[in-house]
Amino acid sequence: MATTTRSPLKPRKSPVLTAVMALYLLYTLVPLAWLLISATKTQSDLLSTSGLAFGGSFALLDNIAQTFTHDNGIFLRWLGNTLLYVVVGAGGATALATAAGYGLAKYRFRGRRAVFAVLLGAIAIPGTALAVPTFLMFSNLGLTNTPWAIIIPSLVSPFGLYLVWTYATEAVPDELLEAARIDGAGELRIFFTVTLRLLLPGVVTVALFAVVSTWNNYFLPLIMLSEPDWYPLTVGLNQWSAQASGVGAQPIYHLVITGSVITIVPLVVAFLLLQRFWQSGLTAGSVKQ
Repeated sequence: MATTTRSPLKPRKSPVLTAVMALYLLYTLVPLAWLLISATKTQSDLLSTSGLAFGGSFALLDNIAQTFTHDNGIFLRWLGNTLLYVVVGAGGATALATAAGYGLAKYRFRGRRAVFAVLLGAIAIPGTALAVPTFLMFSNLGLTNTPWAIIIPSLVSPFGLYLVWTYATEAVPDELLEAARIDGAGELRIFFTVTLRLLLPGVVTVALFAVVSTWNNYFLPLIMLSEPDWYPLTVGLNQWSAQASGVGAQPIYHLVITGSVITIVPLVVAFLLLQRFWQSGLTAGSVKQ
């Protein structure tokens, strides 16, 4: 009697989903390709060529040098300001979200449900709606046009707190915490030696979101800062773009494009270095041990 063997299941292919993903990939990569190609052109090549066509000469290195030296090297100052806002603001937001999210997930206290309701409300409110009230408050405190006007609001990350809260609920077993307490470990020691290791994927995910949000922050610095020496890259490049396209335009559009390329490089590097932690965080809990 002949026996039939089942062939292993093959992944099903969907032409519609494949086409959608191809269009999405094209939509994502074409602007990036245009930006990279345009960064290799001179100012005159940008005016004489269009689209994805290369210019007559490869001027990327010269454009980078001009970007860092134009206007007494103000671009380097903007880059340093952005790094300051990211390290202090996004780093502080990650630390606060980690500590608060762990506390809300593993400790029971009165008002916990109220905190959860306020947190969901804070996530639902767009940041642009709070920009003007924040400006008025910081103006009364005399903190506008200072780095604190950008750093302090960046420390508050309701979504990061919620993400750590939900992640810590499943990633940190209560039995492990009780065993550590029975062994005589204090709460701070448990947090730094036990909990942080388990929360690492979630913490890295929150850090990536905070870094991207702070690095790309535009509206808040725009209304908070009037001194170009404190501009981040987003506001500074927008100022250059206005100078390149307004009345009495300056021939610096190639510097705007090159500066934009330089701006995205640190974010790409951060994602490449931290993606393994992010991927493990996204898949944690998907398979039972």
